[in-house]
Amino acid sequence: MIRKPRRRRRPTEERLNHEAWAIPYADLMTLLLAFFVVMYAISSLNTGKYRVVADALSVAFNGAGPDSDSGVLPRSAISGPIPLATIEPGGAIPLSQTPNASPDLPSLEELNAGRIAMRIARATAPLVMSDQVTIRQHPMWVEVEIRNDVLFASGSATLNPAAERVLSQLAETLIGFGNPIRVEGHTDDVPIQGGLYRDNWDLSAARAGAVVRVLVASGLDPARFAVLGFGEHRPLQPNDSEAGRSANRRVLLAILGQDEVAEGPYGMNRGDPSVGPRERP
Repeated sequence: MIRKPRRRRRPTEERLNHEAWAIPYADLMTLLLAFFVVMYAISSLNTGKYRVVADALSVAFNGAGPDSDSGVLPRSAISGPIPLATIEPGGAIPLSQTPNASPDLPSLEELNAGRIAMRIARATAPLVMSDQVTIRQHPMWVEVEIRNDVLFASGSATLNPAAERVLSQLAETLIGFGNPIRVEGHTDDVPIQGGLYRDNWDLSAARAGAVVRVLVASGLDPARFAVLGFGEHRPLQPNDSEAGRSANRRVLLAILGQDEVAEGPYGMNRGDPSVGPRERP
């Protein structure tokens, strides 16, 4: 019996996956998005917004954000983490200038100021991202600027209910530090027409006082505060447009170092009988 030769099977051609490009393309778009978000955050003057975005990116890529209570603060220019000073609950953080051993390393004061700024940014994250709250970190102090549109109605020093909640959250952050705080009220140059306040001096001081009352009611020591009303005399922008006037209506909190007083350097000797007028020669 003659066997028929078997036919060789043709090798099956592998089907080409025409959608394989989607995976590297999606990775590329994710990296580009992260890059532009970081570039935008760095270019912004709002330090708090940068910190909020940095925390969000850390959660997205690493699965966990930086621990504010871990006692370390990462810095890209340094190979390892920098230890922060141990801070007792309710104790003031030193922010005064001290000699720095290396010009490439941040000073302890800058790290402590960064720690305060980071916690405040997290407590007010939604308002920071919408530019209603601006956080500026200086070597000697930390500024928290709140737009009056968030806090008060026009011509009023009565806080909105939503503003009281924001200030209560801010107080929970500040209650862990004993640093003195200056609270400044600012207005635009629109004259006051009747009502409870004689002029913008009265209105700005009343608004700063209203903010302090909520912070004190939330548990902060009233001796830490100084209330200042600047009226329209410290504008951020010209008052020739609605956008400029809106930027000038604000309340600013300046968190100072432990060796300072909220009312300024003269507050150290205020009322001291041993400090009298200089005698003429």
